[in-house]
Amino acid sequence: MRFPLQFRHAIQRSFLMIALFGLGTLSLGTPSPVLAQSAPRTAAPLPLNEVRMFTEALDRIRMSYVEEVDDHTLLEYAIRGMLAGLDPHSAYMADEEYDQLQETTTGEFGGLGVEVGRQDGYIRVISPIDGSPADRAGILPGDLIIEINNKPLREMSPDEAANMMRGEPGTEVTITVAREGQDPFDVTIVREVIAINSVRSQMIEPGYAYLRVSVFRVNTAEDLEREIAKLTNDNTELKGIILDLRNNPGGVLQAAVGVVDAFVNEGRIVYTKGRLEEGDMEFMATRRTVAGDAPLVVLVNGGSASASEIVAGALQDHGRAIIMGTRSFGKGSVQTVLPLDEKRAIKLTTSLYFTPSGRSIQAQGIVPDIIVDEAFVTRRSRNVAQYNESDLEGHLRNGNGEDDVTDDMAQALISAEEVLVNDYPLNEAMNVLKGINAFKPQRTSPASGSFAQRSN
Repeated sequence: MRFPLQFRHAIQRSFLMIALFGLGTLSLGTPSPVLAQSAPRTAAPLPLNEVRMFTEALDRIRMSYVEEVDDHTLLEYAIRGMLAGLDPHSAYMADEEYDQLQETTTGEFGGLGVEVGRQDGYIRVISPIDGSPADRAGILPGDLIIEINNKPLREMSPDEAANMMRGEPGTEVTITVAREGQDPFDVTIVREVIAINSVRSQMIEPGYAYLRVSVFRVNTAEDLEREIAKLTNDNTELKGIILDLRNNPGGVLQAAVGVVDAFVNEGRIVYTKGRLEEGDMEFMATRRTVAGDAPLVVLVNGGSASASEIVAGALQDHGRAIIMGTRSFGKGSVQTVLPLDEKRAIKLTTSLYFTPSGRSIQAQGIVPDIIVDEAFVTRRSRNVAQYNESDLEGHLRNGNGEDDVTDDMAQALISAEEVLVNDYPLNEAMNVLKGINAFKPQRTSPASGSFAQRSN
């Protein structure tokens, strides 16, 4: 049987409402500008032939599909398909999916702890969250998840796949992973409550700080400022900072702006442009910085996406940091969450963001100033036949009154740099910072000799 005329008119009206949506915006998830409270008064008329074709297809599905499907479900499928066909990041969210987006951006949720996108019809891992079950299980950026609990994911949206990976803490989920150069393999992971600690820090060597930002959530900028303050309180002078954004899948736009603002004191940080002028935004730096002018190196790789690319691009354009690593992911689009009712919303790509110099990162990524591939550093041990002057019996004491270097002191130095041994890009970043400091001339006391200046 065919749809009654009034039902067809209702469908046309519903599509008109979808085409003209202008609801308020929730600042949830990845970058969310504020759109106008109402859509423009004038809009292009709906193509009636295509609307008739849609209602005809809907009618035939209702009549001929092998199993009966209610109208509510069919219309929701239509909305999902409409959004999925636009781009990999637009999606329809209902009930739990909507709640889960809030959990992700505020910092605690149950699941595996992995950020995913879509590639070639499959689910691609953008990055596992540091210390999450997925990270500990060895899931890597670039892995394709082709099945979850033996259910193929072909043409499934990233949000649907993420929903399948969520669940009660302590329960298991088995994912089938396709990795380049390997046969597909299964990984069984126990779900946990993912409490995201987005910033951690340590002193690698005296004066050289390491800051790791794993994801950008609401309080990330404040957490980073707190870590920098702690480091500067413990160490009177910072000779250099390494900001590690590798495998950082992004997050909240305002958090990225706050991180950049910790390092620069003037100028534009990022701006967005879309079809609606009301959605165009510009963020400027304030004069308040917490990192001073300490030399800065930012590490990125193919798992650095979205908000982390905003940070890297802004610091690169300002000349405030040297960007090292490999080309970033290239997600330069902005998603806005638009409620449809109390339980449902659409996450829609509404604009693109641009770095201070006007670069769009979309599908291009950030190209590092210095390309450094992922690798491991192997430290050679000292040859037993190798001697230093300090090893010779009866050697003269140092004329400057300094102690001889002993094996214990050399071993202590190696222990202090242990974190660098297994991380080649981090090791290279340290070398760059040391080179910057070595190039800075320092005045010496006249009593030290005839040289007016010397290097570190």
